[in-house]
Amino acid sequence: MASNLFGRYVWLIDTLRRYKRLTYEEINQLWQQSRLSYGEGDELPIRTFHNHRNAIFDIFDVEIKCDTKDCYKYYIDNPERLEGDGLRGWLIDSYSMLNQIQSDRKLEGRILFEEIPSGHIWLMTMTNAIRQNRVLTITHQGFAKSEANTFEIEPYYLKVVKRRWYVIARSPYYSDRNKRKNEADGGDRTTDVFLVYALDRISDIQETDKTFTMDESFSIEEYFKGCCGIITSDEEPIKVIIKAYYNGPDYLRTLPLHESQIELKAREEDEACYFQYEICPTFDFYQTLLAQADQIEVIEPECVRKEMRNFAKSLMNFYNK
Repeated sequence: MASNLFGRYVWLIDTLRRYKRLTYEEINQLWQQSRLSYGEGDELPIRTFHNHRNAIFDIFDVEIKCDTKDCYKYYIDNPERLEGDGLRGWLIDSYSMLNQIQSDRKLEGRILFEEIPSGHIWLMTMTNAIRQNRVLTITHQGFAKSEANTFEIEPYYLKVVKRRWYVIARSPYYSDRNKRKNEADGGDRTTDVFLVYALDRISDIQETDKTFTMDESFSIEEYFKGCCGIITSDEEPIKVIIKAYYNGPDYLRTLPLHESQIELKAREEDEACYFQYEICPTFDFYQTLLAQADQIEVIEPECVRKEMRNFAKSLMNFYNK
């Protein structure tokens, strides 16, 4: 029952996102057609509708207002704020699709999702620890490590990138080690070391009885500033310009390589298009470029061009054997 109720809240949000402004009568008509009604063709009682509005505000912080000057039409207040919230947008989109599948059996097996193969078993443990500021003891083995290590983390954020879940956490071990080194030699090392761990490289998690105080000055946006993917950089972002050929420009326009992407003014007598980025050229960024390597070319800076050239040479070595 609770899941059905949650689905109805999401349906109401999604309906107003798509139609923008609707009267109660219009909402009720769409409700009867949705197959989510309380009975076949049942109306949405006005009191239930207002209860749903209140619940939506409490759960999603989304306010549905009524414009008494425009035929008493209902609308989402400040929809830009909702669209700019990646987590809420993703949750609403996902649950809206689930509503569609559950309400129409014809869709079963005809909508395919990209599966996240592993790591998701730790999501509930991580989210609970993040909510409670709970220190966790994890057993983790990175790809470059010959064996697993067990240590404590203070989980701050979860992030999904290319079908993998990651936790961004403060490391008590490395933070304390830097503090001791600073006391010994008067250094200025950071005493708040944050690291990223892939959940699918974790073999065990144990909750501790210890809690931590979250550093409110830590900015996840600054931590990943200029980064493409999950690998961070201590360097400042640099300007990178690429040239796109064939169908490349259309792909880049509809799915930018990075949030900083801007399309530059077309150059005379040149059918290709140019795109500029403010980005840290990490390994993730090069992998993203290589995925479209037959349709794009790095123009500047030379250091990024040179690195792409090295990747190209490595590829040729594989195929020239």
